[in-house]
Amino acid sequence: MRALIDTNIPLDFVLQRAPHDAHAARIIDACDRGAFDGCIAAHSIINIDYILRKSIPQGERLKCLRYFCKIFTVQPVGLEELAEALDNESFKDFEDCVQWCCAQAFDADCIITRNVKDFAAASIPAISPDEFCRRFLAAEEGTGGHSQ
Repeated sequence: MRALIDTNIPLDFVLQRAPHDAHAARIIDACDRGAFDGCIAAHSIINIDYILRKSIPQGERLKCLRYFCKIFTVQPVGLEELAEALDNESFKDFEDCVQWCCAQAFDADCIITRNVKDFAAASIPAISPDEFCRRFLAAEEGTGGHSQ
């Protein structure tokens, strides 16, 4: 399983945004254990830092970002991804389209996001964190459910 992790998942984890933090923690832990191959777009690292600087001291923030760079494949955002996103009129949000372009470049099986509806135009299925945990992690963690 290869999945692009949308920016909101690491933010839910770090900021402990209930009720989303529990699923985010399971996803991040599973990726850290190698249960699946997780990817994060390079610009997500920048966005996470920008959002966290309001509430997390720099040292802790950088430690967290280094951890994400260690456990996730960081998918570059280059001219090709930007040009494709700029030319794509199917998405309402440019940043979501860039995420999708990164998911394509990573050859992702799915995009894990809390904003599933924002990826309706994507050729790669978007899946919510709770559904991803239920469908793909439950069996691997020994908590029931099924694996594909």
